[in-house]
Amino acid sequence: MPALELDALRASVQAGEVDTVILAMTDMQGRLQGKRLTGRHFVEDVVGEAAEGCNYLLAVDVEMNTVEGFSMTSWSAGYGDFVFRPDLATLRPIPWHPGTVLCLADLEWDGGEPVVASPRQVLRRQLDRLAESGWSAQAATELEFYVFRDTYEAAWHKRYSDLEPANLYNVDYSILGTSRIEPLLHRIRSGMEGAGMTVEDSKGECFPGQQEVNLKYDDALGAADAHVVYKNGAKEIAAQEGMALSFMAKFDEREGNSCHIHLSLREQDGGAPVFEDSPEVWDGFVAGVLAGLREMTLLFAPNVNSYKRYAAGSFAPTAVAWGHDNRTCSLRAVGHGAAKRIENRVPGGDVNPYMALSGMIAAGLAGVEQGLELEPAFEGNAYEADKPVVPGTLREARDLFAGSALARAALGDEVVDHYVNAADVELAAFESAVTDWERFRGFERL
Repeated sequence: MPALELDALRASVQAGEVDTVILAMTDMQGRLQGKRLTGRHFVEDVVGEAAEGCNYLLAVDVEMNTVEGFSMTSWSAGYGDFVFRPDLATLRPIPWHPGTVLCLADLEWDGGEPVVASPRQVLRRQLDRLAESGWSAQAATELEFYVFRDTYEAAWHKRYSDLEPANLYNVDYSILGTSRIEPLLHRIRSGMEGAGMTVEDSKGECFPGQQEVNLKYDDALGAADAHVVYKNGAKEIAAQEGMALSFMAKFDEREGNSCHIHLSLREQDGGAPVFEDSPEVWDGFVAGVLAGLREMTLLFAPNVNSYKRYAAGSFAPTAVAWGHDNRTCSLRAVGHGAAKRIENRVPGGDVNPYMALSGMIAAGLAGVEQGLELEPAFEGNAYEADKPVVPGTLREARDLFAGSALARAALGDEVVDHYVNAADVELAAFESAVTDWERFRGFERL
């Protein structure tokens, strides 16, 4: 059920209560990209005929530079248009922008074929594969962020140095510490509720100014949609408050931003909990996610900075292991009964949720199909375990993903090659950059 029905939107536009509809897709970096349409144009024209946007949106880097190597589009192909097909099930008010509603779009080519490398379509394909077994996926993402008292513009001009965190000390679970920025957190919680999401809680975290707002689980596609709307909205609300949020995986040498992803399976007919009722499916699925974790890490950690999180004793995992309620493992089994689920602790705050969920489902399904046996749960400190380790660099993860038979079979060559090229673009940009670390180290002394 959408947060806003089309008929209600039509009435609100007619009454002058809604004048703007944001039509947005999600790009490779997990960001919302699109247009602000007049409400009347959306309901009278776009609902029936769709809209268009340049197909370079899935062929650029973080800086929106056009880059080489994508088969989807290029200068030689003319950078034509995608079709933005509104998914009316995603209609929702955006209360932090007056008179505004948002609708997410699925991308199509002019002939109606889906753009298979677009994140939303990648996840749809994996959900269709689940449906062939009679299952659906439920998911939730726990997304952490840093809060600074500088505006985004001030942070830019300060070159992101000497920023003032919203809290000056560790406020993990602190009611006193989080009360200092409760006006901002309250606006974020209330805004997401007003946008049709169910917010469960907010809490402080370890890094100075670090916070977390948690949304209730949903079907996997709905959870990914809520993730990208919330992430974009939290930044917009912070900007309105004269502050800045960052979801980057690692800001400095202290604690990073995680995005723990919870996943469970349900029977499509009646919604019975698969993991609780079918232990053999649980075993095969978790064994599959574990077996494919290194190959799929690129989907959990897509940027150079992502890999700075993985450090012993940091609550970010290093060992490819699973355990019962063990936060030192990459995979943590939590809940019981209908709430039994697996938590993937590898992703950081910079993750694209559609791609991460796709990787988990693809690997889990492979484990079930192959009847993989689940190794015993790890007990103790997995940082000290003699286990395979999470890839330590983007290049290592890129090479594992590029050579993964699992990824190519489940996602398709087009998707794999597209995101391998995105990793190549990120690596080339990083390797050509001269950092402050290099200047401080070498300006005088080398």
